[in-house]
Parts: sequence; structure tokens; C-alpha cells
Amino acid sequence: MELGFLLKKVLSAVLMPFSLGLLILLIGLFFLFKNSYKKAKVFLVFGFIWIVLISYVPVSNFLIAPLENSYKKLDLKVIPKDTKYILLLGGDRENRGWEALRIYNYLPNAKIITSGYAGQGSIPEAIKTAKILESIGVPKKDIIIHSKPKDTKEEAIKIKESLGSSKFILITSAYHMPRAMALFEKEGLEPIAAPTDFKIKDSDKELGSQLGGYPLKKTQQAWHEYIGYIWSKLRGQI
Repeated sequence: MELGFLLKKVLSAVLMPFSLGLLILLIGLFFLFKNSYKKAKVFLVFGFIWIVLISYVPVSNFLIAPLENSYKKLDLKVIPKDTKYILLLGGDRENRGWEALRIYNYLPNAKIITSGYAGQGSIPEAIKTAKILESIGVPKKDIIIHSKPKDTKEEAIKIKESLGSSKFILITSAYHMPRAMALFEKEGLEPIAAPTDFKIKDSDKELGSQLGGYPLKKTQQAWHEYIGYIWSKLRGQI
């Protein structure tokens, strides 16, 4: 695995909101065992408040909303007639896969491109997704597998090599779409955005001030995107 890619994954994990919260609490415990009670109180209280905030529905929605609101759900009627390719980013078959099927069933002679490397497993996500698509009726001839690219930037490069200037639809989670579009456009491509898997739900209004794992997950996802955008910007990828 490339050093740069590994470094990105490690830094991303360490800089996640929950990881930072645990680190603050650990520092507080360290001062507590050192009998430095004033410092311990500061870190323990701040760490507790931090974890509460990142697990709070309004806070998680505030962070992820600017990302999700960047692109609207794709209206099938505005898709150019000569569009033949649908790129399904990543291995999220339970959410993004449905959008791929919706568009595939609308476009005549369309091809679905699956992506996603093996990671820690033995079978690439692109292949797993392709097998599921086949099992629900998508002909094998209509599926193109990209199992080598490890991230969105590498996928953009791969798409440029394989499709050239051909029109294609880009499917990914709504919160990831702004960074994904920027990465593809940097390669001179003009993907048609098809955001899906929106995290802000109507039920959030009913949850109100509720704390929980789901809003924490949304905070983590939004934070990851902001870090990813900064990382890509620093490396000149966008």
C-alpha cells in the first residue's frame, strides 16, 4: 500500500471528531491520575461536552447540510440522450446501488461501472457490487468493473483513461458529491451529478434535540469530507 494513501487513512482516523473527543478525555484522565485536578476537570468537562455536541442532531445536520445541499437529486428527464455510462462510486450497494438501478432502467443501452478496491478484504467492492447487480437482473455485458482505484481521485483518472470525453453519470452519497465532482472536473471531465443516500431525514425534526449514534455518524461523515477536501486542495488535486 502506498505511503501517501496509508498516511491519509491514519490521519483521517485520528482526526475524526469521536477520536478527538476520546483523546481529550484520556488527557483528562492522565491529569487526574497525576493529581492535577484543575487540569483534569478542564479536559474531562470539555471532552464530555465535545462528545455530546457531535452526537446532537442539530449539530450533525448543521455540518452535513452544506455538503448535501450542493446538488439536487437527478431528474431523469434532464439526462442527455447520448449518455450511456453510470459510475457507481464505492461499494455501498444498499444505498447508492438503488440510484444506479433507477437510472439504468431509464437509459437505453446503459452500462454501469462499479468501483471499489479490496481494502482489508480479499474481494474488491467493485466485484461484490457487480455480482449483486447480476443477481437482480442486470446483464453481465452491461457491467464494467473498476477494482483497482483506491479512492475517488484514482477513479477519476481511470474514468478519463477508459471513457475519454464520453458523457457519464456520477453516483455517490450526497455529502461526498461536492468533493467527488471537484476531483473529476480537475481531470477535465464533466460528470452529471446524481447524489443519493441523503443523511438528513424528515424524521430529524421529530428527533429534535436527541443524542445518539446516528447523528454522531453524520458528524463523522461530514468531518471526513471536510478533511478530505482540505487534503485534496493541499495536494493540488482540486
